[in-house]
Amino acid sequence: MDKTNAPAFRVDRAAAGSMARTGSLTTPHGVIRTPAFVPVATRATVKSVEPAPLAAIGVQVLICNTYHLHLVPGEDVVHELGGLAVFSGWDGPTMTDSGGFQVFSLGAGKVHGVGKVASVFPDEVGGSGGTPRGGSPSLVRLTEEGVRFRSILDGSWHTFSPEGVVELQRKLGADIALVLDECTSPLHDREYTRAAMERTHRWAERAACAFRPRQGEGQLQYGIVQGGAFHDLREESARVIASMGFDGVAIGGSLGRSKEDMRHVLDWVVPLLPADLPRHLLGIGEIEDIFATVSRGVDTLDCAAATRMARNGSVLLKGAPRHRLHLRNAAYRSDPRPIDPTCDCPACRNHSRAYLRHLLRAGELSFARLATLHNLRAMTRLMASIREALDADALDDLAASWGVAID
Repeated sequence: MDKTNAPAFRVDRAAAGSMARTGSLTTPHGVIRTPAFVPVATRATVKSVEPAPLAAIGVQVLICNTYHLHLVPGEDVVHELGGLAVFSGWDGPTMTDSGGFQVFSLGAGKVHGVGKVASVFPDEVGGSGGTPRGGSPSLVRLTEEGVRFRSILDGSWHTFSPEGVVELQRKLGADIALVLDECTSPLHDREYTRAAMERTHRWAERAACAFRPRQGEGQLQYGIVQGGAFHDLREESARVIASMGFDGVAIGGSLGRSKEDMRHVLDWVVPLLPADLPRHLLGIGEIEDIFATVSRGVDTLDCAAATRMARNGSVLLKGAPRHRLHLRNAAYRSDPRPIDPTCDCPACRNHSRAYLRHLLRAGELSFARLATLHNLRAMTRLMASIREALDADALDDLAASWGVAID
C-alpha cells in the first residue's frame, strides 16, 4: 500500500535509555498529548458519566466499540445525526475498535472460557480444539471473507468484512479507526495462532485498500499486530503490519500466562515499528501496567479497569495497597477524609469517604458517577505526571514514587 498522507504524529521528546517518548497526535477533533490513557466508551459513552465532565478532568480521547454501535443504534443512525462527536456530545478525538475482540470474546473466548489471560493452557485441554470446563458454544463463524456473528441482543446474524468495517467506521466518524483482526485465545496453539495472524494480515491489506480512496480526509487508520505469546509470530506480524503504510499501529491479542507476557510482546514488537508512527496498546491499562508499557514505547493505551473498578466500589489512591481503596470496607463508615486530598475531582472536592461509602452501600447511582470521575481523574493526572517526567528524564524517579520498578 502506498501512503498518500503522512500520519499527524510528532515525537516531541525521546527518553534516554528506553523506548519511552512524548508526542503529539493531531486528529480532526483535537490534539492528543502522548503518552495518553484512553477510557473505554463502549456505546459512545463512558458508563455513568456524560461527556462534559470528562473533558474537564483531562480526558483527551475515548475509544468506542464498533460491534456494539453497529447493533445499537446502528452506524446509519450515528451518521445521519452527524457522527460520534455530534451524536454523543463528546467533541474530542475518538477511536473505534474493529470488532476483532468481539470475534474473540463471542467465539474462542466462549468456547475456551477465558479472557485475555488464561489460567489453563493448550496442553492441559487438548491443544487448539480443547474446551475447558465452563466453556460454551461459539456465536461466531470465521471465514476468509470475514466474520459472521450472532447478535447478543436478539440472536440475529451479522457479518463484518474488512472492507465493511472500514465503511462502518467511516459512518461512525471516528478520528482513529482500527482494522478488522482476529484476536486469538491464550489457549490456541501455535498452528492456529499462525493461521489467525496470517488471516489478520490479509484482512489488514484488504482494509488498507478499502481505506485508500479516503486517505487525506482526516480519519486515521491503524493496523493491528497479532501473534499471541509467540516471539517469532509477533515479530513477523510487526514487520508485516509496519510495511502496509498505516497511520498508526495497535498491539493486541492474547497474553498467555500472565501480564508479564505483555511486557515480552512489547519488547519484541516495538523496536520493529516505525518510530514516526503512534503505537496503541489494546486493553491493558491498570496502574501497575502503565509504567512498564510507557517505558517500552507505548503512546496510547485503553482499558476498562478504572471505570469498572469504580462502579464496583474501588477508587484509586497512590500509596494504598495496589493503589486502590475498597469503599465497601467498614473502615470507611465514618471516615471524614476525601478519597485523595490532592485530587481536584468532584468526589474529592465535595465528599468524604464516609458519604461515598454510604452512596455505594445504598445503591445510589450517583456513586458510580462520582467514583468514575475520580478514577479517570487519577489516570489523567498520572499520565500528565508521566509526560512531565519524560520531559525531565525522570521517569524512573516517578515510578519509584509509586512503588514501581521499571524493568
